Amino acid sequence: MEAMEGVVIAAAADLREDARQAFEARYKGRSYATIEELCRDPEVDAVWVSTPNQYHCQHVVTAAEHGKHVVVEKPMALSIEQCEQMVSAAERNGVKLLCGHTQSFNPAIRAMRDVIVSGQIGKLSGILTWMSTDWMLRPRMPQELDLALGGGVVYRQGPHQIDIVRLLGGGMVRSVRSMTGQLMPERPAPGNYMAYLEFEDGTPATVVYNGYGYFDTSELVGGYGERHYSQEQRVEVRRSLRSRARNEELAKEAMRFGGQREGDFSHGAVESPRTHLPGGGSWFGITVATCERGEIRQSPQGLLVYGDDGVEEIPVAGRNASRNSELQELYEAVVEDRPVYHDGRWGMATLEVCLAIMQSARDRREITLTHQTPTAH
Repeated sequence: MEAMEGVVIAAAADLREDARQAFEARYKGRSYATIEELCRDPEVDAVWVSTPNQYHCQHVVTAAEHGKHVVVEKPMALSIEQCEQMVSAAERNGVKLLCGHTQSFNPAIRAMRDVIVSGQIGKLSGILTWMSTDWMLRPRMPQELDLALGGGVVYRQGPHQIDIVRLLGGGMVRSVRSMTGQLMPERPAPGNYMAYLEFEDGTPATVVYNGYGYFDTSELVGGYGERHYSQEQRVEVRRSLRSRARNEELAKEAMRFGGQREGDFSHGAVESPRTHLPGGGSWFGITVATCERGEIRQSPQGLLVYGDDGVEEIPVAGRNASRNSELQELYEAVVEDRPVYHDGRWGMATLEVCLAIMQSARDRREITLTHQTPTAH
């Protein structure tokens, strides 16, 4: 937000007094103890909701009822009913609702979609996306591991992968069959899943995620990805978790706004920064799109397109798939009256797939979907 022209950080709401004081000192803005006070501020045009998942619906509806445009972080909410309330509130009050932050904003994934739509290598016939990382080893607050409050990797990491697959496949997922795993007693929430998705046109997709940190997909692609701990650090983290030696709450608090390790994702991660791609892009694991006459995957410079005439590399530039992209889309929607592509109905459709992954694992059956929406760009 600081780096983006046309955006002024005017106010913030937080339950923690020290965070409010840090905000006022850094941005010279106003701070509030409740979202209701924030939304009554006449100089606030848009609200970014990054509160715990169980509050997303309440806070989005509150912002919309006060006439504020809204960005809500993933997952959009905890149920389809909550999503419908949020969409209704935005439409009723004439405000923009954008669902982020997910990897469908990634420049390389968008470029992959462009190649598919162009028909350059024929019709899409399959998608694979695979991510292994150490999400489950990082400091976690209780709600991050409580399924009833939107905890676990399906709620918290699934939207990234599902948005990739839905963007590439055209949005309309017909059904889901999956299994999830809960493999660490110290982490009482799903930490991995494997899902098979079928689109309405018959295109299949395989979605795999593992957050336990034994293997990392970045090892296969030159270090690109979300690697945080080294293998040695992962060994130590597992030991500390099993012996209850790490104070999770203090470690997490230090990483939050105003804390000593603000912006850190893993508290004591490797000293060297993660490898970043040219042009500011990022990888969320490995994604391969298979078409009738070739395949597409990411490369450090952009995309590799494998076709009948050989391999072509397509350079891709653009902002990282992060909050910058959501801000840009919201800015264009509000200031330039462009459509919001990642709107409430898109976010609801992505959540429906995540919910189906968990239901399919519980019921050991295929789940048919009813709230899907097509890719609009």
